[in-house]
Amino acid sequence: MRPHPNYQSGFTYLAVLILVAVMGAVWAALGVVWSTAQQREKERELLFVGDQFRKAIGQYYERSPGGAKKYPTALKDLLKDERQLGTQRYLRKIFIDPMTQSNNWGLVQTAGSGIVGVYSLSEEAPLKTSNFSSADSTFEGSAKYSAWQFIYMQQVQVQNPPTKR
Repeated sequence: MRPHPNYQSGFTYLAVLILVAVMGAVWAALGVVWSTAQQREKERELLFVGDQFRKAIGQYYERSPGGAKKYPTALKDLLKDERQLGTQRYLRKIFIDPMTQSNNWGLVQTAGSGIVGVYSLSEEAPLKTSNFSSADSTFEGSAKYSAWQFIYMQQVQVQNPPTKR
């Protein structure tokens, strides 16, 4: 008497189903890891780009001709400083916000309409919430990227007080 050939087909079908389920779980886990890595890379890029804006605004302010220092009134002022006799550029281009993929930035302005900083318009929650550089220490615990404001703070020179003898 010969064994019935369908005994093995049920086992193979079950093994294939388990294999497909395991592969699906592995692909889902890889997708989460890849997405997190992409988000962290965007955060690194935002920190770099924001710092470039901060430095450019600082250079624009510090290199103001004459006695009165002024902040730029628009981001395009950082591309070519019309106040200077020669060509003076602080940025080569207006960077794209890595979070929104747009060149629209939120602007931090002074009372006199000068731009002192920029921030992303993204309302997403950041993965990075601690261990920022000293320049970005105010970002600690921020609930959204738009709270990461890259502001130029002018350096106040403190003179040493006279020593008592």
